[in-house]
Amino acid sequence: MTAETPSADRRTILKAAAASAALLAPGAGLAQSRRDADREAIRAAVDAGYEDSVRRLREWIALPTIAAERLNIDEGVQHMSRLATEAGFTGVRAVPTGGIPAVFGVLDAGARRTVGIYFMYDVKQYDPAEWASPPLEGRIFDHPLGRAIRGRGATNQKGPESAFLAALHAFRASGRRLPVNLVLLAEGEEEIGSPNFINTMRDPEVLAAMRRAEGVIIPSNGQAPNGSASITLGAKGIIELELVASGERWGRGPARDIHSSLKAQVDSPVWHLVEALKTLTTDHGNTPAIEGWFEHVRPLTARERALIAEAARTRSEEEVKRSLGVQRWIDDLPWRESLERLASQPTVNIEGLVAGYTGPGGKTILPARGVAKLDLRLVPNMTVADALPKLRRHLERHGFGDIEVNMSGGYDPTETAEDSNVIRAQQAVYTRGNVEFSLFPRSAGSWPGFVFTGEPLRKPAGQFGLGHGSGAHAPDEYMILESSNPRVAGFREAAMGYVDFLYEMATI
Repeated sequence: MTAETPSADRRTILKAAAASAALLAPGAGLAQSRRDADREAIRAAVDAGYEDSVRRLREWIALPTIAAERLNIDEGVQHMSRLATEAGFTGVRAVPTGGIPAVFGVLDAGARRTVGIYFMYDVKQYDPAEWASPPLEGRIFDHPLGRAIRGRGATNQKGPESAFLAALHAFRASGRRLPVNLVLLAEGEEEIGSPNFINTMRDPEVLAAMRRAEGVIIPSNGQAPNGSASITLGAKGIIELELVASGERWGRGPARDIHSSLKAQVDSPVWHLVEALKTLTTDHGNTPAIEGWFEHVRPLTARERALIAEAARTRSEEEVKRSLGVQRWIDDLPWRESLERLASQPTVNIEGLVAGYTGPGGKTILPARGVAKLDLRLVPNMTVADALPKLRRHLERHGFGDIEVNMSGGYDPTETAEDSNVIRAQQAVYTRGNVEFSLFPRSAGSWPGFVFTGEPLRKPAGQFGLGHGSGAHAPDEYMILESSNPRVAGFREAAMGYVDFLYEMATI
């Protein structure tokens, strides 16, 4: 691993941050008078509309669109369309993608600049037995950080998206005109790897509207429990897939489940799958072993290492460990080195294994089929088009060419320039709000921002938002509505964060 970052590097970062703060201070190239005059009235409208905003969020949580199960597809499209229309978007319509439709709309404020807004209206699956309250109820409860809402989608992403919609409702209720035009594109397949979202760019109206955008954001809860925030300059890509081993396709083992006593005589497709999985990684699953997997991986730049070093200094390692429920990092790495690995390394992860009997007690069978659900995270300059064939060739070379590789979704990594308007506007909002923040090279998670950062748009794009939530994809997902910590934004403050961001994007 690299040596400790020299103090000169840290001085460079602090100097740059100070310069940014000076540049972004009130009065620096900003239409300050209009914003300040409007802000008080908009904040009053946010407060007055709070109960309606929470009601909208609870109604949205109660209607889960789950792409993997084809659940509530039509209902989800209609609900997203209604939310967009009520918030002021016009020309709202479903956009065919070849899969689950996207929802498109524009909000023309007669402004000089336009901002793209990406929503997802689908959510992950859930098991009610694992939740403290019904996952579709939108239960309001007391959390150590204040009053919160619990439910599937509360933080990923219906909660922050509802806060953004609350900001738009407040503009209308206060009679204030938005400082920018908006283009909304809401997806219904994000949680299965966005297999068809790129096809929205084949729609001439969508493409023309997005070309006018200065950049794109997805509303997010960006604050940690201590109030600090991280601005990411990109995100890893992803491939989601299933590996399927079967006796029928292998030509060995049973064509259907048989009695387990016959294992002494008959091959096992499930053991065949396990052996195939073992070839994909080394180092206890921590290092991908697929031939050529690291061929195009771009190492961290000096600037990225410096940003990570500063993030390691400002973030609490113990708080992160506690929130994740982990005791140590891979190879017992120190905090900074673990963050470098998080940002720079591609991964091969087993999401789930499904084979044979999994009910109460035992059932003495030799299963005819086994399935492994995997996600593969990609870093710059990896691509789905290059990585997926490498996986297939790897399996063939190691004697597992019979195993089916069924990709369900995926997309390339994203990168956004540090000096882009989208990133500078985020810094401005955090600076004015006295929110401690750090820049980080990329999120270890994934979102389909490649549709915006790649061809044909090549726009800056990222995640942004005040507020705190947790539990995405997990039981008891929540978002803070009324914060008891003055450093952590509640729902109202999160809505005002989007108001401030739009003003920044209008003039920065």
